[in-house]
Amino acid sequence: MERVAGIGGVFFRARDPERLRAWYAEHLGVDLADWGGQAFVAGEGDVTVWSIFSAGSEYFPRKQSAMLNYRVRDLDAMLAQLRAAGVDVDEKVDEDPNGRFAWATDPEGNRFELWEPR
Repeated sequence: MERVAGIGGVFFRARDPERLRAWYAEHLGVDLADWGGQAFVAGEGDVTVWSIFSAGSEYFPRKQSAMLNYRVRDLDAMLAQLRAAGVDVDEKVDEDPNGRFAWATDPEGNRFELWEPR
């Protein structure tokens, strides 16, 4: 039986795609290719989690049908960088056996998760 081997892409709509692309490039360091996106090549040991949440979950806003999780090397540095730029960053930081997690919101109101693996 064939099986999915990982996440091949993440796609979402934006009211102002150029502005949102520029925001992600400036604040999260997502360097964009000419076609308007970025291909991340995973290194050995990188993990991508895929999960389905219940419709009533409070883990991310109900108005969002999806939430993206970005792996980072230094969560504290990323949070400081985002706060210094005036980005809406949740004060909460969670830690569990998988690592540390925090959340922020882009200019179009999309909440995203940052993860520093253990």
